[in-house]
Amino acid sequence: METAKRLEGIGEYYFSQKLREIDELNRLGKNVISLGIGSPDLAPHPDVIKVLQEESSKPTTHAYQSYKGSPVLRNAIADWYKKWYAVALQPDSEILPLIGSKEGIMHICMTYLNGGDAVLIPNPGYPTYKAAATIAGATCIGYQLSAELNWLPDFAAIEKNDLSKVKLMFANYPHMPTGQLATQAVFGQLVSFAKKHGILLVHDNPYSFILNDNPMSMLATEGAKDCVLELNSLSKSHNMAGWRIGMLCGAKNFIDDVMRFKSNMDSGMFLPLQLAAAKALTLGEEWHNAVNKIYKARREKVFELLDLLKCSYSKEQAGLFVWAAIPAEFADGYALSDAVLYNANVFITPGGIFGDAGDKYVRVSLCCTEENIMEAIKRINNK
Repeated sequence: METAKRLEGIGEYYFSQKLREIDELNRLGKNVISLGIGSPDLAPHPDVIKVLQEESSKPTTHAYQSYKGSPVLRNAIADWYKKWYAVALQPDSEILPLIGSKEGIMHICMTYLNGGDAVLIPNPGYPTYKAAATIAGATCIGYQLSAELNWLPDFAAIEKNDLSKVKLMFANYPHMPTGQLATQAVFGQLVSFAKKHGILLVHDNPYSFILNDNPMSMLATEGAKDCVLELNSLSKSHNMAGWRIGMLCGAKNFIDDVMRFKSNMDSGMFLPLQLAAAKALTLGEEWHNAVNKIYKARREKVFELLDLLKCSYSKEQAGLFVWAAIPAEFADGYALSDAVLYNANVFITPGGIFGDAGDKYVRVSLCCTEENIMEAIKRINNK
């Protein structure tokens, strides 16, 4: 049986393959320390878990749920956006809860893209943007980000492309994998660019609370609701990656469009998860400060590890990772990653999986205990 043509050029996700290799190495007794994937190893707040437990024990919470999500969760998201981002959203019409923001990327692509359409994809950037657009039948046009321009878009360079068929543009700040923060001025430029070219701008915003003192939403930009859909998530900000709770925010017409597709793909989210998520969104500054204190200490150890590998990096990065340029002795990030894996039983991510603009870089996750990072440093130092 042949697979559908839409899967041509779509390979298995890199981490899916690499984790199998690491599992095999562990089976052979290598005890690999993985500093690769950004899956928080910390627990959600105890009060969030308590809500899930209590609501799950009720006999009335196990039925199918609204495709639009619980009003409790939508109101909590609206309050959260108002408190932290100074963005006013209508809970009933401008918010769509998602089973993780990753599904939202696919929903948006399937809602708006036809064969022959084009999508602007950041390079380096989250691989799912390209995969989802390709599956939807679109052509991907990479827009190059570089250290020289602080990993921010070069609009003049982008406009040298034929943009006549571009329907969507993905942007992501704080940026993954580089950790670059945007400014309100950059958000304004992105919105102006999207309006100028009649493009729907999709802003992916899951990292704004991690090692960042100034969380920002692109929806706070003047005129953004005319052309912006923003994805957000509790995965990183509230240590709830496995809970699969995200959100899509924007103008009613865009939310209604995506809802037409999403309502044919799932039957709503388990209500106790939604109510627990609503509780999580009420957590205050003390929660984020406590989480970031841990990540900050880990990041200092990761800096030590990267110094040992003779990598160079900025200390002004946000998010769950540290992005670093490799030393000249290695051909690319894959070579350095493999050398560290096979010689020291430590896994770090090659930057090339995020696009060829990341070929000379590696990315190290902060989702690992200080003790394990120190052990990784010890292993590398002994090789």
